[in-house]
Amino acid sequence: MRASSTLSRLLLASVPVGAVSRLNFQQQPIHTTSKPRPGDEEGVGHFSEWSRAAKKEFLIDWQASRESEWILVQGNEAGDLDSMTAALTWAYHLEHSTANTSNPIKAIALLQTPTDCLDLRPENKLALHNSQMSSGHRDLLTMDELPEDPETLSRKVKGIVLVDHAEPLRKWKDAKILSIFDHHVDRGAGPDAKPRIFEKTASCTTIVARQMLNELEKLEAEYHMPHELLELILSAIAIDSSGLTDEKTTHDDVETSDRILKRSAWKDTHLKDVMDSLDEQLGTAKKDLDHMSLRDLLRRDWKGDMVDTPSPRTPAVSLGFASVPYSMDEQIAKTEFEELFDWFAIHAAWTAQIGVDISVSLNKYKTKDNDGKKKKIREIVLVVRDDVRIDQVQADSLFKTVKEAIERNSSIVNLKPWHNANQLAPRQMVWSHESESGRKLVRPIIEEAVMAWD
Repeated sequence: MRASSTLSRLLLASVPVGAVSRLNFQQQPIHTTSKPRPGDEEGVGHFSEWSRAAKKEFLIDWQASRESEWILVQGNEAGDLDSMTAALTWAYHLEHSTANTSNPIKAIALLQTPTDCLDLRPENKLALHNSQMSSGHRDLLTMDELPEDPETLSRKVKGIVLVDHAEPLRKWKDAKILSIFDHHVDRGAGPDAKPRIFEKTASCTTIVARQMLNELEKLEAEYHMPHELLELILSAIAIDSSGLTDEKTTHDDVETSDRILKRSAWKDTHLKDVMDSLDEQLGTAKKDLDHMSLRDLLRRDWKGDMVDTPSPRTPAVSLGFASVPYSMDEQIAKTEFEELFDWFAIHAAWTAQIGVDISVSLNKYKTKDNDGKKKKIREIVLVVRDDVRIDQVQADSLFKTVKEAIERNSSIVNLKPWHNANQLAPRQMVWSHESESGRKLVRPIIEEAVMAWD
């Protein structure tokens, strides 16, 4: 442990016995209600109480047809720690900064993932546990707990705020975009949103927390900022910036972390020690995935939406991306029969369940070269279905269009067919490459190909 022993005790005080040396979280059964289960713990502290109360009040107001009073703060559908923390932070700020005004705001963070998917990110579970939130995520509002279809609800709510998310999912397209905070590419959504901030930082939580602090410090009287939320903010920035040491770390990541630290329970500890310790613990938890099934690995970091096409027969198709930190061979070994066909059977069952036409799995892993040096390998798995919105002829055409777009793109260097590509079925392809082209680069290539497909 690189941090001081005092800090270590602070960080680990709420971690169960045995979790320090080996963070091995067990999968929880699927549940979509906030009713406690045997063994569940109730959250303690202001942050947990506020989050649970906001969820209850939102559902009460929905029942009373008062949805128009609410702002939904949404992260992206992958539900990582950065996205979740940014949404919770801004929802807390909106409500508390206006509580004593003539126009108080009702705001709630909406996590755009099902409840059971939250535990597929062990680092989220650890960070929430350390922030003294209720177990089973009962304090949080997730997509499967929405009492109304998003397409309908989007027209009723006061508006939405996007964090770590450049544009709303298609299901929220009718909602008014009030604010956007993102550290990715500006896609032009919500031109009238205020604030509307796109900035390259390691963590989107940095942008949200900085804006929160700037506004908080201008108030005549500051509202209460619970230390649990402050520590959650530091956790999100730490894991996205490798403890403020990653090359993508900016001055704002460092400065905002320092401002947050000075308000936290760790204010007497050096920033480097705090961020090192958080990064070490959360990074260990994040890698604890060996117990997960293939289906859970596909679900845990999934992003997808409808994409427009020029085709009059099929004006939109459903496109989704999974990011998996295991090789194709390692994933196959996780299946019941440990065979290629079983990987595609499990993948097909999952994509059929969520109604996807075209899916892409982006795998990454490390191996050693002939000199014993580690090198990163990435894989792209492309699959097109013919049983959702498109028929077999259309599926063949779409597969060909996307396959050619991937193969001719010069930014994906050293692209070559996977070693067992000759065993693949029609409309299935797997490539490997050694470039740094992850989802942020590959997704636009494929989206542009789909949008040009006719």
